[in-house]
Amino acid sequence: MAEKIIILDFGSQVTQLIGRRLRELNVYCEIYPFNKIPALDETVKGVILSGSPFSVRDSKAPQADLDGIKGKLPLLGICYGAQYIAHKYGGEVDASIAREYGRAMLDIADKDSPLLKGVTDHSQVWMSHGDTIARLPEGGEVTASTADVANAAYHIKGEDTYAVQFHPEVYHTVEGLKILENFAIGICGCKGDWTPASFIDTTIADLRDRLGDDKVILGLSGGVDSTVAAVLLNKAIGHNLTCIFVNNGLLRKNEFEDVLASYKDMGLNVIGADASAEFISQLKGVTEPEQKRKVIGRLFIETFDKYARSIENARWLAQGTIYPDVIESASVNGPSSTIKSHHNVGGLPEKMNLKIVEPLRSLFKDEVRRVGRALGIKDELIGRHPFPGPSLGIRILGEVTEDKLAILREADDIFIRGLREYRIEGVPSASDPSVTATNLYDSIWQAGAMLLPVRSVGVMGDERTYEYTIALRAVISTDGMTADWVHLPYDFMAKVSNDIINKVRGVNRVVYDISSKPPATIEWE
Repeated sequence: MAEKIIILDFGSQVTQLIGRRLRELNVYCEIYPFNKIPALDETVKGVILSGSPFSVRDSKAPQADLDGIKGKLPLLGICYGAQYIAHKYGGEVDASIAREYGRAMLDIADKDSPLLKGVTDHSQVWMSHGDTIARLPEGGEVTASTADVANAAYHIKGEDTYAVQFHPEVYHTVEGLKILENFAIGICGCKGDWTPASFIDTTIADLRDRLGDDKVILGLSGGVDSTVAAVLLNKAIGHNLTCIFVNNGLLRKNEFEDVLASYKDMGLNVIGADASAEFISQLKGVTEPEQKRKVIGRLFIETFDKYARSIENARWLAQGTIYPDVIESASVNGPSSTIKSHHNVGGLPEKMNLKIVEPLRSLFKDEVRRVGRALGIKDELIGRHPFPGPSLGIRILGEVTEDKLAILREADDIFIRGLREYRIEGVPSASDPSVTATNLYDSIWQAGAMLLPVRSVGVMGDERTYEYTIALRAVISTDGMTADWVHLPYDFMAKVSNDIINKVRGVNRVVYDISSKPPATIEWE
């Protein structure tokens, strides 16, 4: 079994980032709620305690049972985790000493500290705490301080127990990755050999063992996750995998035909299910965003079920679930409140009496792409932007009609093609920083056009027009949980706007969305 680090989540917004940083070091890790500690078998090499929005002094502060961890396994407390160890084991946490938010400079007191080995004295770290550790726990010794906080990092003598008041997982802690490397590889003894290639070998072997000669159905979307899942399953069980790609009539220009064509030389058994007329018909008169999503989701399940039932003796339903989905569903506070529903194959396992198989459930999005590249999947599939399950149905605000779809498809096509054609100097790709982006499309996390439900006055030639507005959206993100708008070049924006207005009948105005997430969402509906 693979060695791993366990991360106990106390509710920090950046807990996932701890996991991502460890994965960058090729160290496998798993995140669990603080109150659901897994079995600590021989594969667990160490434990990390995350930050939290709580104060350890609060009556409702999260409490973790560390009896089987502290002094027995390497342990690293981060922010709240550092305060929790101090508070629980004889130290004192006080709110009246000093608060630190933002940048601070770390002065190393113990040059021989295994955790701080190779870290530059006076290195920048990122603080975010209202409480301060006033007295260290029993056996504690200071290893680093800042100008305002004496106990910025400490170690408990006789144990592999370490704690830092700052956040080594965030980019603003300049040498944070080095600190995590010192803990995971230096102190815990992890080999750092969890790579895409090792994941592929292990996963294919596991799928063969688990699925045997059973038949599996997978819903393809043309996106990264379902594509990589399909190729892994195909390598494991070959002809026993059947993929279904549903055309809901809301796809981008030529997308149904292009995606099917892209799978032809990949050896996948793909069924193209065209139900576009039924989707458009059922959406007539539906204007409320959540209702649109539910209609699209219901029809997707019905269509998928219809085609899947033609596959005799299928026992498994494969899904492209990835690790952030798993973490979210088991988060400290339970699943997050519903901002909007997403259509997928939910409900099908029970309806068709199928078991679920999720080959990618341990991977972050960027890792899925690395695995895809290691599998030899074409860049145009691996580098595709995320695209919502309800497709253009939620990029047309208000009622969806054939005429509006035709307008949006053309505008969106001009925008996306323009992003692909606009050359830039090599920068890290938004989908995988280890890959170089040489065009705007690859430097962006997600982009698309929205058709607004308003018309405005314009002038074309000598005639007055009263036509639709197209809103363009382009964002940069790491996982879609937060996002910021992209500063697109003015010359690019001018050309795209001009092309859309001149070439797409029904549009006389183009605007650009410069809102971040939060408070806005990436999609408009």
